Amino acid sequence: MEDNSSSSSVRYLSEQTEGQQLDSYSYDVTVTDGVWRAKCFLHPSLNHLVHSNSLKTGSDISITQCSFVYNERRLGHGYICIEQLRCAAKRSAVLARVNTVSSLPMLVKQGMERSVVLQSDVPLQVSRKHYLSLWNNDDPEGDIWMSGSPSADTVLDVSKVTLLSSLDSSFKNTWKPLPLLVKIIHKSRLRYYGKFGLKIDYPYQAYFEVADQSGTMSLVLWNELCPEFYQRLNVGTVLYLQNYTLKQSYSNRSRPQMDHHRMKTFNSVEICLNPRNPASVITVVSPKSILPQWGLPDISYQFTARSELEKLANNSACDIIGLVTFVGRVERVKSKGKGPEKFWTYRWVHAVDGTSDHPFILELFSTSQAEIFSHICPMTYLVCTQMRVCHVEGSLPYLTSSCETETFITGYHKGQPYVNDPRVKSFIQWTKTLKDNVVLQKTAVGGYYRYPRPPAMFTQSMADAQVPLVAAADLKRELETLQYREHKKLAIQGQIAVVQYMETPKTPEPQGLKDKEVPSASTDVCDQTVTYPSHSSTAKQTLVESSTSHCIDSSSESRRKRRIQMSKTTQSSLNCGNIPAKRNAGRKNTDEGEEQAEEESNSAFEEVQQVGLSLEGENPHSDSNDLSWESSSWAKQQQEVSEHLCQGGLWQDSICRRFTLDEKNVLLQWSNLQPTRWTPLRTADALSPVLCPGYYHVTILGINKQIAVDAVYIPVVSSSEPQAVGLPQDPHGNTMLSCLSSGFLCPLSNTANNSEETLSSPEEILATASELEDTHVVCILDLCHLGGDKVEVMISKVYRLTEVSLD
Repeated sequence: MEDNSSSSSVRYLSEQTEGQQLDSYSYDVTVTDGVWRAKCFLHPSLNHLVHSNSLKTGSDISITQCSFVYNERRLGHGYICIEQLRCAAKRSAVLARVNTVSSLPMLVKQGMERSVVLQSDVPLQVSRKHYLSLWNNDDPEGDIWMSGSPSADTVLDVSKVTLLSSLDSSFKNTWKPLPLLVKIIHKSRLRYYGKFGLKIDYPYQAYFEVADQSGTMSLVLWNELCPEFYQRLNVGTVLYLQNYTLKQSYSNRSRPQMDHHRMKTFNSVEICLNPRNPASVITVVSPKSILPQWGLPDISYQFTARSELEKLANNSACDIIGLVTFVGRVERVKSKGKGPEKFWTYRWVHAVDGTSDHPFILELFSTSQAEIFSHICPMTYLVCTQMRVCHVEGSLPYLTSSCETETFITGYHKGQPYVNDPRVKSFIQWTKTLKDNVVLQKTAVGGYYRYPRPPAMFTQSMADAQVPLVAAADLKRELETLQYREHKKLAIQGQIAVVQYMETPKTPEPQGLKDKEVPSASTDVCDQTVTYPSHSSTAKQTLVESSTSHCIDSSSESRRKRRIQMSKTTQSSLNCGNIPAKRNAGRKNTDEGEEQAEEESNSAFEEVQQVGLSLEGENPHSDSNDLSWESSSWAKQQQEVSEHLCQGGLWQDSICRRFTLDEKNVLLQWSNLQPTRWTPLRTADALSPVLCPGYYHVTILGINKQIAVDAVYIPVVSSSEPQAVGLPQDPHGNTMLSCLSSGFLCPLSNTANNSEETLSSPEEILATASELEDTHVVCILDLCHLGGDKVEVMISKVYRLTEVSLD
């Protein structure tokens, strides 16, 4: 079959079949050849290509085997099933010719032209009525979710309305549900509760807190009422409710903190709005029809300045407004105890409000506001409600979102109840004193970011509850089972056998790209040889560089002082350990070119993805200097290692980049998750500077000396780096071990004050590495799947035995 391009990938709960894995999902893929489009079902054995983001929107594919499947229980319905394909790792030639995929005619089998399923935004598996978001279950996905519908101007009979206080007192008695007139004061994110055997077409639930003059009560929106009303019901919306039901409140759910409303809270019962039995009647009252005599309360907030944050108790709630200076990449973490493929999506954000030298450090999870969440960027005004305070011993507090958190950015503030809050007005006045070019110098996007830092002591209880202490053999499984942008933090015992300092090539150039064939449904795209430069004639390694570095140019003077001259080493190209080489080294790197496809509109994004690729068999460090230390026993130990896990490399996705307004779109694409549906985007042609001096490549030998793993360590060198915020900066001697333990070079340079501190050079640091010889350590590793075959393995902290407790 000729080349096609994937224009959308959508997910839904699979139909239950005998022997199928519980809670598994199916995928529909829309493909186009530029003339027709076809809605296809992806064979379940190819699902792993979506899990790893190898098959993605905007990339070309060659379908090598497919079949047509008829629905035996329904007349006039069938679909194409893709069974084998090849993924191209280059800019899409097909989508470059297409402006709007939806305008292309749909390819259907003769006799099925009237199939509603093929023509509509619904799953091909007809027992399912809606799609899920591709990367989480919290965000609305598809055309069924209504928004922006005008409020009703109907005349309301408010003479017979009842108060919330009456519902609370009459719940256990016989009562007739009189109409309610209430205002929404809090809104939760969506909850999807679909599972096999559940005979509900739209298994969604959303909580709201509503209020009238007598107090507040919870309201629950159920099932198909969620697609119809969820995006129309916002904080401040007034509702006229009929045919609702009451039930006893669910005690274990999350609730917003509402003390600042100074209203009575009725927690014993909650209002239920159902699509049937009985069918609730929901009237959204037009703002111009709201009358003062109804006595509905005003919306109140509890905005907190950054200077006040330390005074708040742990887990207390607050609202904040700030100017965004750093936005981390979107990552995913698996929901605990909820089965496979159920993830939370989140990102880290820094925002300043002018009241402190420190920013707000925000851990923002998806709030069912996908459009806002994906467009958070530096220089925008960010409002977050119902954030929870998290105090960290020895470091700065941070805020994490709750189920009731909502976020708003520039472009979404108009009409929100908080716009007249005095704290908001004060913040706006402060921003008028700022100069954009000055603020832009302090901004960053994407890259590896972790907060808070691991504690000073590593304990067994910490290993049991927070950071799993895994056997070296289990580490391989953890690496192999990671899905796209999934993050895991874990600990491993062992000793450090090799440390190499790798200087980044200054002028990387894109290299040629190849197609990556997926010849059969069972191909494991993550099973590869990934290896690194050798610094010993006896070491057996394969040379493959994973990328070049990009980060903030905040300490160019310090870098010039740190740059040292080191002799080049020769290349050794032997296989590493027993990892099977199902794909050669050159093909591994082709995945870095697999991104948005439109030739003109995505040229900058393609350049970001292709920077630093190396040709097969070519030494990527031939133009760079390196320096290394290795244990005296490593040469012998290396021969006895049964497995050398070599995923750890420095990818360009691991390093943050300076934000510029011209590059806004391309940087948003780079830091966000792969989109579900392809759209042509206009992006900048220029890229921000490459600004990272180098990194340490570390080989960790497991405590039983059977398995080794490669990881990357990037020390914080400047106080202007996002990673420096909240970093405990106790002085240390800049030995290799103290750097690995603390995470930074001492003291940090301060470009804002034109600091002339001379940092220790890599040569000086590695000269102290002999203290690592046969030293038992516990290493905290951050794992993140970056898409395709790219797996990030970063060292967060190294503990000495004196920093480990059995308590």
